[in-house]
Amino acid sequence: MDRKTAVKRLPTSCPACGGALHVQTLACAECETRIEGAFPLPVFLLLTAGEQQFILDFVACSGSLKEMASRQGLSYPTVRNRLDEIIEHLNTLQHEKYQKNR
Repeated sequence: MDRKTAVKRLPTSCPACGGALHVQTLACAECETRIEGAFPLPVFLLLTAGEQQFILDFVACSGSLKEMASRQGLSYPTVRNRLDEIIEHLNTLQHEKYQKNR
């Protein structure tokens, strides 16, 4: 992928200190209305690009690991393990988010 076709990823941590980022301003492209506040990033956006793509593919396969394995040319156990790793990562992220909001 070259620079012109590269997809920009929303940064989730500060490049200066590594702290968590949050959305502060939302803007309408049509009427230029702006809304300001502290909006936390959804947990899904904290996953890696590969994890996000896996979830999108999983939903497109109607949650069928067998179909995922077939489409990706992988074994069922490999796809199952990948899903388990993503579930574990999501649980960790949600636990961390909960701990920060206490």
